[in-house]
Amino acid sequence: MPLETWLLLGATLILCAIIAVRLSHRAGLPTLLAYMGLGLLIGESGFGIRFDDALLAEILGLAALVLILAEGGITTNWRNVRPSVPAALAVSTIGTLISIVVVALAAMELLGMGWQLAFLLAAVLAPTDAAAVFSVLRRLPLPSRLTGLLEAESGFNDAPVVIVVITLSVQNAVAPNLLHLLVVMLYELAAGAAVGTAIGWLGAQALRRMALPASGLYPIAVLSLAVGSYGAAAKLHASGFLAVYLAALVLGNARLPHRPATRGFAEGIAWLAQIGLFVMLGLLASPSELPAELLPALVIGFVLLLVARPLSVVLSTPGFGLTWGEKLFASWAGLRGAVPIVLATIPMVNNVAGADRLFSIVFVIVVVFTLLQGPTLPLAARLCRLESDERARELDVEAAPLEELHADLLEIRVPHDSRLNGVEIFELRLPKGAQITLIVRDGASFVPEPTTPLRAGDTLLVITTEEAREAAERRLRAVSRRGKLAGWFGETGA
Repeated sequence: MPLETWLLLGATLILCAIIAVRLSHRAGLPTLLAYMGLGLLIGESGFGIRFDDALLAEILGLAALVLILAEGGITTNWRNVRPSVPAALAVSTIGTLISIVVVALAAMELLGMGWQLAFLLAAVLAPTDAAAVFSVLRRLPLPSRLTGLLEAESGFNDAPVVIVVITLSVQNAVAPNLLHLLVVMLYELAAGAAVGTAIGWLGAQALRRMALPASGLYPIAVLSLAVGSYGAAAKLHASGFLAVYLAALVLGNARLPHRPATRGFAEGIAWLAQIGLFVMLGLLASPSELPAELLPALVIGFVLLLVARPLSVVLSTPGFGLTWGEKLFASWAGLRGAVPIVLATIPMVNNVAGADRLFSIVFVIVVVFTLLQGPTLPLAARLCRLESDERARELDVEAAPLEELHADLLEIRVPHDSRLNGVEIFELRLPKGAQITLIVRDGASFVPEPTTPLRAGDTLLVITTEEAREAAERRLRAVSRRGKLAGWFGETGA
């Protein structure tokens, strides 16, 4: 097929996927379903394109997951996640192990699977999916502690599961030495965390101190550092998934120039990775084999949703201050997506007996239970009384370095529900060295007076010295969240 035909088909497929995004957003569904549907449509049972290379699917799938995790880390707000990190670590480790044991026992008892295939199935289904979690939960007005827990969990739990899946994905496997497996897991997680944090911190320090000749280079540098941390960790036999997420988290929350542009670039790359990944997984599936696995998939899916997931959340989070409503919602919001399907290709590549059946079961579970859980999350949030408007008051700050002046130019848009609305300039009490120099309102720009009130939708241009920048950002964030008396409420804007 000539190049121009491939380019036309690829562009058409991407445009169809973009249209599908809008439709899935209206329905409250993760976009993965639309993308996998496109893959099935153009596959062997549709337009006849055949794709059955499990090894290539594994390689491309893991590469796409790296990009998706990088975007997740870059766009995650550390302030929201930080209070939830201990609970997220508990759910992504202890909770994951609980889920694996419960689902594996159910698979052996209810489906008659051997121990190896049962534990592989359970391990593959254990992690929540970053792409699914980010695409659905970030549209819901949930408390930051809860979204922080679910986002951090989806970023953390891939790492231990990959270790278990690789360990079990050998022909004629024998039961692994649990102590050895635990030691390996602890090393890989600790080393991966160290590599990712170090690369993220060093990269942030370097980017802060240099002025690149074009703003478009900052997003490329940030994403390259995050992706590079995966390779660096893998070379040390450490967890690359944890490394890339933590490196991206550090870089995404550092005070770097052009942060909104970096987030936008990362989101675009992640969307492209998701489209390619889910279409490919749809191509890899064999529709003729899926109906036979519908009943087993429903059995295991309901065990996972109604037994394993709630147990893993409840038993791994005592003492973390979560309400029963938050635990209930977290149990229902454990969305599965690309990660389980990609992990299911690992046993296929290693020719594990029953791997094709495992892939079909996982594929059906992801599709059916995403359809069940995704649209019902807003209702679940209301029933659990968890809706919150605090996210609407967060500020996005675009920074551009003015290197020769030793200053920064901040561009800030006042959100609709921000408590900056109505605050006069002098009431902001910005630190010395920071000044609002221009306001853009309704398409017109003007230089404000000290008594000029801010309005929702305003774009503010703030000039700050390098020393005052961080304090100015904190003050603006604090007022946006709690109003001009933010200090009285203990709000620091951190």
